[in-house]
Amino acid sequence: MSKAAVKIDHPDMDTLARIGARVRARLEADEAVFKFPTDGAELYAVANYFTPAECSRLRGLIDATAEPSKLFDNPYESGFRTSYSGNLSRQDPFVLMIERRIDDLLGMPSENAETVQGQRYSPGQEFKPHQDYFHTTQGYWPEVRKRGGQRSWTAMAFLNQVEEGGATEFPRLELSIPPQQGALLIWNNMNPDGSPNPDTLHAGRPVVKGTKYIITKWYRARKWA
Repeated sequence: MSKAAVKIDHPDMDTLARIGARVRARLEADEAVFKFPTDGAELYAVANYFTPAECSRLRGLIDATAEPSKLFDNPYESGFRTSYSGNLSRQDPFVLMIERRIDDLLGMPSENAETVQGQRYSPGQEFKPHQDYFHTTQGYWPEVRKRGGQRSWTAMAFLNQVEEGGATEFPRLELSIPPQQGALLIWNNMNPDGSPNPDTLHAGRPVVKGTKYIITKWYRARKWA
């Protein structure tokens, strides 16, 4: 099925297209940013974006806040997302600094960003294939639409090496990215025209040995509230 056949009209499409163009230009002008060679989605990475000391401090904050991960439409007991996670406090100057560095890299206003979330995966835990964008046919959409609307870009950082397993996989792009401490992944959840891109389907594969720590930051089309 072609992308044209699965496009979803959306009230924020024009805004999302403009955001995509702006962030794309900024990332592709930055020599430190690597663009993955795929036509299916706009996917980028920056190696060693966070230092080992920063990663260690973030891991400690995750351990202090983590609880069973929640989803809009799947309970923890469903087994769809079995990690532990928690939002990191923006009252912490260190967390605020981390968030602003990601904002600056993308050139996104901080007001469009959800609070950064930390996630921890123990052996056997995973996040099954999903998209980060919101599905407008779901019951949660009316409330989400009022609170900033659709998600545009995702930024996700690996905070440690994992002994075995735990890759972030984009099955439709045929990409599997193993955890690399300090690396930042960035992707546009939309197509260039601002419609949701189903090829951003991705999964956190089960950890086999060790523990996986990441942080994730999502950006909305409008001010997040």
